[in-house]
Amino acid sequence: MRRKLAAGNWKMNGTQTALAELSALDGTSSPTVEVLICPPATLLHAAKGVAGDVAIGAQDCHAAASGAHTGDLSAPMLADAGATYVITGHSERRADHGESDAIVAAKSQAVWDAGLTAIVCIGESLEQRDSGKTLTVIGTQLANSVPDGATGANLVVAYEPIWAIGTGKVPTIHQIGEVHQFLRAELVSRFGNDIAGAIRLLYGGSVKPANAAEIFAVKDVDGALVGGASLKASDFGPIIAALTKA
Repeated sequence: MRRKLAAGNWKMNGTQTALAELSALDGTSSPTVEVLICPPATLLHAAKGVAGDVAIGAQDCHAAASGAHTGDLSAPMLADAGATYVITGHSERRADHGESDAIVAAKSQAVWDAGLTAIVCIGESLEQRDSGKTLTVIGTQLANSVPDGATGANLVVAYEPIWAIGTGKVPTIHQIGEVHQFLRAELVSRFGNDIAGAIRLLYGGSVKPANAAEIFAVKDVDGALVGGASLKASDFGPIIAALTKA
């Protein structure tokens, strides 16, 4: 049975005072649900010290393990700071920094090489959704952003429709189910039933306490990658509780 995952992405938010929100989540993980927070890199080490049973992840890494890359952080550095997960391929990185599927795959491989788990993000734009290209787009992203050698231990896939991130818009339950069923089938085709069955699939995009239970009831949704609603324990806690009950 796959252990569900409630992952929070703080993005470019949070200073030392925000760690109180993280410490308030201690005790929310359980044998069936893992809780993860990905704070800014400046907070990684401090977050590890107050996180308790909450896992800590990073929001990005460089594809190289070391070298002349001013301002970048390698996966081994993030591991040294306390991270056990790294988000790769978030749509904001793809858009703001021009990251291609090949770059995402290289970063994901670097994450694996450092002994960490990659949360590989994929998702379509509103234009692609409206033109009926959703499955083609995410199928291509999945195939080209995930390196060979995936396992249930080193890979999590997060479906985040770009048009739903931070907008308040959420795909219908049917649309979420269609994509997650497609992703599972694609993983089975590439990696086989056993490995594909162990890889967790997350939904992300305007997940809130009010809609979490409905989303988590969808087949093959193993949790969520949550943005704004993960910044406050009072918002993220009910989402975790809904996942625990699902």
